[in-house]
Amino acid sequence: MASRFARSRLLPFPVKRRSECRALNVPTAPAKEPLASSDVLFSDQPPPSFSSSTQPPPPPTPPTLPSSVAARRSWGILKFGSFAALTAAFGTTAYASYAYSLEELEQKANTLREKAIGLGGDDESSFQKYNNLVYSTAMKVPVKALDLYLDLRRAIEDQVQEFTEPSSEKLLPDLHPQEQHVFTLVLDLNETLVYPDWKRDRGWKTFKRPGVDAFLEHLGKLYEIVVYSDQQNVYVDPVIERLDQKGYIRYRLSRAATKYVDGKHYRDLAKLNRDPSRVIYVSGHALESCLQPENSVPIKPWKLENDDTVLLDLIPFLEYVAVHRPADIRQVLASFQGHDIASEFIERSKEYQRKMQEQKQHGRLWRR
Repeated sequence: MASRFARSRLLPFPVKRRSECRALNVPTAPAKEPLASSDVLFSDQPPPSFSSSTQPPPPPTPPTLPSSVAARRSWGILKFGSFAALTAAFGTTAYASYAYSLEELEQKANTLREKAIGLGGDDESSFQKYNNLVYSTAMKVPVKALDLYLDLRRAIEDQVQEFTEPSSEKLLPDLHPQEQHVFTLVLDLNETLVYPDWKRDRGWKTFKRPGVDAFLEHLGKLYEIVVYSDQQNVYVDPVIERLDQKGYIRYRLSRAATKYVDGKHYRDLAKLNRDPSRVIYVSGHALESCLQPENSVPIKPWKLENDDTVLLDLIPFLEYVAVHRPADIRQVLASFQGHDIASEFIERSKEYQRKMQEQKQHGRLWRR
């Protein structure tokens, strides 16, 4: 009786507890969401689709710029594009037109200027006059650009010409009327008359070539002697003053009188204001330093050899030219091409004397 009473008191408690749990519907453990594997996250497979009840989050909207900032950025791009276009057009025009001379470009510019004026006849229609007005207005911009380019190019060429061309079209004054028959002897300086040498213990020192004093003294009475060097006048003037104390050298020309071509200073004998048929250029580098090789007498460069006699050996030939005065010295020099002029002249002189002796002997035998 007692055990039945105890079961009746304890039995309803678990049943009531289970019914309360079913009524509240509280899960015993939270539901686990499925995890995506790393293969899906880093592969090219599409992401898992969402169900109709679950919508994907909307994409983030890009930030919008204020209207003032956008306008400034657009204006900057427009200015940069316009500047780049004008620079490219100007550079292309300059590069393409550099093949033409200034005279040719002036002719083309005159044609554009005539088109820019836009003159038409009175018998033209209003539409045609309007077209001419629009065309002439549009042509004014390239005409102004071409004028600017021509002015700039003219200024640049003037500056370049002052540097590359001789300082004057007439490097020497006119000859005296009584000296029109005199030949002009042009001499190089370094390695022809003197040699500048440098050593650490004494610095620079200039040496005279053997025979230079006798050479200048003898030929100074027969020629108009001119020293033409590619060195600066601050070097040429002191050297000439020490070298020629008796004044046999009439004129001295330095680097400002040379023509600059491809990194070298050339002697331009055409600018001497002398008859080219009466000009002789003597140099140890004659063919490499003169624009008129037909007037050049190449000799051996001097580099401090004590037994050098080149200048003295050349005196007989130059004396012969000064006395006999050939019509064109260029033809005489062309006959010595490929030979040493001093030694070849001595050989020809000996041959000429031998023939003269034979003629004299033949004449004596004929008289007998």
